[in-house]
Order: sequence, then C-alpha cells, then structure tokens
Amino acid sequence: MAEFDRSSFSRVPVCVTCGTQYPEAERMTECPVCRDERQFVGWKGQRWTTSTEIAANHQIQFEDCAGVMTMSLAPEFGIGQRAFLIPQEGGMVMWECLPAVTDAALERIAGMGGVQAIAISHPHFYAAMHEWSAALGGVPIYLHESDEDWVRFDSPFLRFWEGHSFSLTANLDLVHLPGHFDGSAGLHWKTGPRPGGSLYPGDAIQIVMDRRFVSFMRSYPNLIPLGPKAVRRLEEHVSPLVFSDLYGSFAGREMIGDAKERVEASFARYKVALEG
Repeated sequence: MAEFDRSSFSRVPVCVTCGTQYPEAERMTECPVCRDERQFVGWKGQRWTTSTEIAANHQIQFEDCAGVMTMSLAPEFGIGQRAFLIPQEGGMVMWECLPAVTDAALERIAGMGGVQAIAISHPHFYAAMHEWSAALGGVPIYLHESDEDWVRFDSPFLRFWEGHSFSLTANLDLVHLPGHFDGSAGLHWKTGPRPGGSLYPGDAIQIVMDRRFVSFMRSYPNLIPLGPKAVRRLEEHVSPLVFSDLYGSFAGREMIGDAKERVEASFARYKVALEG
C-alpha cells in the first residue's frame, strides 16, 4: 500500500471471525490468524468484510470502567475485545485496537485530547491498527518484536520493541508477558488510575468468570492450556510488577483492588491443577 491515509483502508479485506485487516493486494483466501491453533475459522467458513461496512453497521461505544475510558463495537464484532484510552501528558495512549474506525469516535477522541501512540498486546487484537494510526495522524504503533511475523502491512508507523520492558511514557511501561504468544505483552500503568497502579495484560492473563481468579492459556476458544515451563516463565515476568488493579480484554473482566495477590493465588492454583 503506497499511501497510508485513512481512505487507503476503505476496501481492504477484514476477517469476519477475528476482525483482522489485510492488504488488498494479498487477495486473501484465508485468514492466517484464524487458521492458527489459538483461534478458529468461523463455522460458516472464511468470510470477509471491509472496515467501511463494519463502520456503517456498528457504533463505537465509550464507557468508563473503574476510572479508565474503554471503546468497544456495538453490536459486537469479531473477537469482541475492548480498547482502552489511557490519559497521559502529551495525549492518550490507545491500548489494544478495534476492527473499524468511525468519524464519531475520532471526533470524541479529539475532544478528549487526542492519541499520541497505539500499543497492542498480541496479534488477535491487531485488528485495524494501521487504519487507526492513519486516522489519528500517523501515530506510532508499538508491538513486541517476537510477533513481527504476524504483521502483514509494511507500515512506516510500526515500532517494534524488545526485551522484558519498554518505557512508553514516564508512567506507562510495555511489559513482555510470553505464553499465549511469544510476544504477548501487557501495559503497566504504574501510577493509575488509582493508587497502587494497574496492569492491562491482553490475553496473557485472562480474568475468568469467577472474577476472583485468572487463568493462562495458549488457546482460550480451543482450550489449550499453557504447560508448566510456560507458566513458570510467565510468572517470572509478572512477579516484579506492582499493581492493585487488573483490566481484562473484555467487558466486565476487571479486578479492582488486590489484583496482584489474586494473580499470585491463580498461579499457585493453576500449577496444582497441572500436577493432577
């Protein structure tokens, strides 16, 4: 794609099942994200739409979640994740991404002070990240280098980070949380929105239906667990982080208060279950 203005993305194919955008030149026949064992091809087979069609039939809803503004598509589309708008000096950071951009959402975001950067936890939530970047004026997109092979657009806005952590702003760190994907990442807001800080772990750590606990899976829809070595490695990466609140990828999945202790208890419970 020669130019990265928003109109360039109006007709590119978007997978109906996962919401990932692909370059039109690829003439996609199947979605690599959905063909991977962590995801699935929809039961009606591979289907495609466009960002324009999604935006015409969906709204982006803004909702305050325990002090953090979230965005989600209504009605639900694709995987159904939410994105977060984290206030920072110099503009908000968009954590995670949605499969479509709307004019109404861009106007709302501009009124909130704009976005300085996008950061995403793993390939399941790449969605329309390139279109969002272009629509927001070419803001950088931060991804962990271990997942670079999952990126299909050759974009000037991509910024790949490496190692255990990357300082995004004075109060926000990207942290490596391997397991679900090699490059799975979290966003660590060290100072907010409440005293004690917060962690946004993507799918590396999933708040379960009993919201006192979390779990750790290679594939959530296909019920493939993480093995003992992967769980130990993930625990080693989480252990140094200080946080009181945990914000999950989906509506209603948050732990407000004592989240670090609950995550630690969940690691212990998971390892006992693995031992049989």
